[in-house]
Amino acid sequence: MTGYGRHQAQVGDRDITVEIKSVNHRYFDFSCRAPRLFGFLEERLKRLVQQRVARGKVEVSVTVQQLQGADLEVVVNRPLLNSYLSALRGIADEQGLRDDITISTLAGNTDLFNLLRQDEDAEEVWQAVEQVAQTALDAYLGMREDEGARLTEDILARLCTIEATLPELEAASLQSVEHYRQHLLDLLQELLCDAEPDEGRLVAEAALYADRINITEELVRLRSHLSELRKMLCAGGPAGRKMDFLLQEMNREINTIGSKSQIVGISMAVVEDKAELEKIREQVQNLE
Repeated sequence: MTGYGRHQAQVGDRDITVEIKSVNHRYFDFSCRAPRLFGFLEERLKRLVQQRVARGKVEVSVTVQQLQGADLEVVVNRPLLNSYLSALRGIADEQGLRDDITISTLAGNTDLFNLLRQDEDAEEVWQAVEQVAQTALDAYLGMREDEGARLTEDILARLCTIEATLPELEAASLQSVEHYRQHLLDLLQELLCDAEPDEGRLVAEAALYADRINITEELVRLRSHLSELRKMLCAGGPAGRKMDFLLQEMNREINTIGSKSQIVGISMAVVEDKAELEKIREQVQNLE
């Protein structure tokens, strides 16, 4: 589900901004952009967001500006530096290249250097960032709830559209049996000329046909799935994956109904119901 939330505040001697945004995704996918100095925030922010978000591709951006000066120390990652130099010189020897490694060459590789703030306390930083992040998360979730309400309203309307076709399907199925019986009677009378057809055989054939095209079980299950979907939508909370499963089952029942009868009335209703199901499925992808 899409959403956006942002909050900026001064906490102590730090100016902190947290921005949260997301797009639709079947699962929870998290990424974070934070200053290298505060890389330890990423995992904590992920846990914070995951407590309240179950689905979506979520991106969090954090900036922390120190309002007062603080001592910074640049620490060289010497094992990585030695490995880097060795690799470059090895390439130069193998390819007959001139060894022109300079300080500028090394300075361009930011992985070789780490910034440490001598007086920075990780727990103190997290407590400050968490305050701002919670407010940004509230705004983000508020936007998602508004969108979720609109999607729920749309899905409920489409469920009503599908439900309205079920009596038509049932009536068309019963009417089909009578049409088949009359068709058999007309055919037999044509074949037998003036002779009377065997009424018992005619009834038996009609009964077999009625059993073959009976859609009562499919309609019962379809109504049950519609009811369950409504309960999930009205109950709130994460239910997107369960809805996905129910929609698959509904699609299966409607396909079975379509395959059992080829009469126009049922075929048209099945096509309409499948179109509504597809629209619902697309909307459900946006719900948790």
